[in-house]
Amino acid sequence: MQKALLISTTALISIAADQFTKYLANQYLIGREAISYFNDFFVLSYHINHGAFLSLGSTLPEHLRTLIFSVLVGIFLVGFTIYALRNQAFTRWHNIACGLILSGGFSNLYDRITNNGGVVDFMIMGIGNVHTGVFNVADMAIMAGTFLLIFYTAKTPEK
Repeated sequence: MQKALLISTTALISIAADQFTKYLANQYLIGREAISYFNDFFVLSYHINHGAFLSLGSTLPEHLRTLIFSVLVGIFLVGFTIYALRNQAFTRWHNIACGLILSGGFSNLYDRITNNGGVVDFMIMGIGNVHTGVFNVADMAIMAGTFLLIFYTAKTPEK
């Protein structure tokens, strides 16, 4: 029960942060020029992403995008939720990592369902000519959770 509470609390806080920042992006960034901070180190720029990470797959036909980014991602998220809840070897940090991954996945899936297959992205980071793709808080949660899960899985001794 404590495991489910930790995973769900982590996920709910992260989903709330993601959806709130997307709400703000919808309110204040649509139709505006990009807003640059610290000499383009951090840029706010509104985009709807119909693909996955870094817009991969955004040029696929709509029915394939729906199948891959909504149906298959939904199935993966349900499976990953079951896996996370049943894995008795997971520590507190594993569970937090799973909550972050699930929050990003479910929050972006919610966007796709409510936003005609698109996800609101609005942040870009870079130094000089090297910049990231456009991303959102859900993407950060997925990446942070993935790194935590890998780190703590490598660190945890096998029984």
